[in-house]
Amino acid sequence: MKIFPLLLLSLFSTATFAQTAKKADPKDLSASVNVFLGSSGDHGQLSPAASYPFSMLSIGPQTYPHIHTGYEHSAKQFLGFTHNRFEGVGCMGSGGNFMIKPFLGNDPEKGELIKAKEQASPGYYSVGFENKMTAEMTVLKNQGKHRYRFPKGEKGFAIDLGYAFNGGFVSEEHQTGTNSISGMIASKTTCGAGVYRIYYTAVFSKPVKIQPAGDRKLIVTPAVDVTEIEMNISFSSTSVAYAENELSKLTFDQLKTQSKEGWNKHLNRIQVKGDKDREKLFYSLLYRTVQSPYQISETDGNYKAIDGSTQKTTGTKYNGWAIWDNYRTQLPLLSVAYPERFQDIATSIANLYKYGKKDYATKFEPSPTVRTEHAVVVILDAMRKGYKVPADEILDSLIKEVDHLDYGSPDKALESSYDAWALSEILGLLNKKDLSAKYKQKALEYKEHWNKDFKDISRSDVDRMQARKLYQGTIWQYRWFVPFDVKGLMELIGGEKTYTEQLDYFFKNDLYNHANEPDLQVPLMYNMTAQSWKSQKLMHNYAVDTVVQYYFNDNSRGIDPFMDRIYKNTDKAYIRTMDDDAGAMSAWFVLTAAGISPACVGWPVYYLNVPLFESVTFNWENGKQLNIKVENFSDKNLYIKEVRLNGKKLDRNWLDQKEIMNGGMLTIVATDVPQENKNAWITDFK
Repeated sequence: MKIFPLLLLSLFSTATFAQTAKKADPKDLSASVNVFLGSSGDHGQLSPAASYPFSMLSIGPQTYPHIHTGYEHSAKQFLGFTHNRFEGVGCMGSGGNFMIKPFLGNDPEKGELIKAKEQASPGYYSVGFENKMTAEMTVLKNQGKHRYRFPKGEKGFAIDLGYAFNGGFVSEEHQTGTNSISGMIASKTTCGAGVYRIYYTAVFSKPVKIQPAGDRKLIVTPAVDVTEIEMNISFSSTSVAYAENELSKLTFDQLKTQSKEGWNKHLNRIQVKGDKDREKLFYSLLYRTVQSPYQISETDGNYKAIDGSTQKTTGTKYNGWAIWDNYRTQLPLLSVAYPERFQDIATSIANLYKYGKKDYATKFEPSPTVRTEHAVVVILDAMRKGYKVPADEILDSLIKEVDHLDYGSPDKALESSYDAWALSEILGLLNKKDLSAKYKQKALEYKEHWNKDFKDISRSDVDRMQARKLYQGTIWQYRWFVPFDVKGLMELIGGEKTYTEQLDYFFKNDLYNHANEPDLQVPLMYNMTAQSWKSQKLMHNYAVDTVVQYYFNDNSRGIDPFMDRIYKNTDKAYIRTMDDDAGAMSAWFVLTAAGISPACVGWPVYYLNVPLFESVTFNWENGKQLNIKVENFSDKNLYIKEVRLNGKKLDRNWLDQKEIMNGGMLTIVATDVPQENKNAWITDFK
C-alpha cells in the first residue's frame, strides 16, 4: 500500500499569487442561506442572530424558554436581545451578554414581547411583535446597529448588564453618558471552565434618559414623541477605547449592505451547481462554518492574550476555540477554502502555548471559548500543509502538555496517543530525532491499550454508551480512533479482511453515531482498503439519504431510533441531541458535498467521494481556482470510476493539499458500479 510522503509546501509564494484563472462572477449566495436551520430544540443549537464571519459580536433574540444559543424558533415570547453567543456548542452554550429589552408604557415588567413575524438573512435579523413594535439588527465585524420602531406614546429599553447564559455572569463595570453606555462584562465561558471579558460601547441615535433600575440594570427612555430610534454598539476584546473607536459611522442600511457584501464574499469562495434545494442546504451549512473562531486583535495589532496581558501582533489573532470538536472537519475546511485566514488561525492556536493554554479555558479569555484538546495535531497539520507555524518557539510547552496527557480511560488513552504521535512528527520536522523517537514510542503504546480494551468485541458492554468510563461513545465507536496508524490498527484487528468485515458489522448494525464526533472518521475507513467504494457510498448516504441512528449526544442508545435525513434545511435539522459544535458538523457536509474529506488530520491528504453537485468551484484570493466536475452525475452513481487531474488520470482515491491549492480541473467520473481500489493510502507509523 502506498505511504504518503512528507509534504512541506509553500502556499504563499509569489508565483502562487499570480493570476492564473478568471475570477468567478460573484453571486448573491446570501439569499440561499437559511439562518433558521437548526434553531429549534436540540437539533443543532444554532441561532438566527445577525452576525459576521469570524466576529464575536452577534446580535440575536432571547426567547423564553432559552436553549444553548438563547433562541427557540417555535417560541413566541421574547425576553429581549443579546450580543454574543457561541453557536452549536455544549454545556448549555456561552455568551448572552448585554441584554436589551424594548417595551411600551412605563413598566418593562408589564411589557410582554410576543412574536408576530420575523425574518433574517446573513448579517441581519428583524422581528415584529403583536404590540406593533418592530426591531431590526445588523452586524459588520465587531460593529452593530439596532433599529426600533414604536407606536406613539411612552416607551423605553430595559438593559441588564448582568445577564449571561446559565447564570454565567461574573462582574461588570460601566459608565453612562448623555445618550451612551460603555464598560466591561466578565462571564463564565462554556461549561464554566474559564472567564472571558468583553468591552463595549452603546450609543443611542436620539436623546435619551438613562437611569439605574437596580443591581446592574438600567432603564433608557426616549422622548414620548419618538417613534424610531437606533442603538449603535461595538465590541472589543481589548478596551473600551477600542470599542469606541470602532463605532460605525454608517447608516443602518449601509451597514446592512456592507455586511451582506462581506457574507457574499465568504460564501462565493465555494460555488456549487446542481439541485437548487441542495444548493440552499449547502450554503446554509457553509454559513455556519465561518462563525468562529473570533478575530480579537485590533487594527493596530493590539490584543489580549489568555493570561490577561496586552500583546501586539503583525498579523491577526483569533480566539474562541472548539478544537476537540472541529479539528476534524471545520479547521481542515478553513485550511482549504480560506487559506489567508487559516495562516493566522494556526499561529493563534500556537500562540496559546505562550500564555498558559489549558484544555478548556483560562480566567482571562478574550472571548467565549470551549476546549483546545488536539491543538498539537492542528499545528502539525498546518506545518505539513505549508503554513508557517513557530513550533520551535513553543516546543517546551508542547512537550509539557503531551507529558501530562491523561491515559486513565480507554478513550483518553487513544486520544492522548494521537497527540503524542503529532508531537513526535513535529519533532521530526524540527530535526530533533532522539526526542521524536521518544514520543513515537509513547504513541505506539496505544497498541497495549487497544488490545486490553478494544480488541475483544464479544464482551457485553461494547455497544453501551460510556462503558468503562468512556466520555462520549461506546467501545465499538472508539476502537477505530487510531487515525495516525491505520495500518497498525489493521494488523491488531487481524489483517485487512477481518478489518473490513468488522467495519461491515459496525455499519450494518447501526453502531455508528453521527450525532457526535468520536467516530466521525469511521465512514472514511474503507478508503484504506481495496473496498473504498463502501466509503463513497456511506459518505453519500449520511449526507443526503435517510439513515438509521440509535446513538445520541446525551450519551444514550435509544430504543426509539432516528430514521430520517441528518442534514435538512429546516429549524429541526440534524439528529435530535446533535450539536453543530462550532461548525464541525456543518463542515462535514460541506467537505463531503465538495468530494474531499481529511484522511487524517496531521497529514495533508484528502479522500475523494463523488460530490453532491455536478460542479464545485473553489475560488481563492490569489485568482486560482479548483474546478471539480462530475461526469455521469446522478444520485444513483455513488462510486468513482475514474479521476483525472488537469487531464491526467490518477490511479488513486485521494489528493494532497498541494494538488488542491494549485488549482486546475479535477474530473470525477461517476458510476453505479462499485470499483476496486488498487492504490490505497494508509497511515503507517512504526
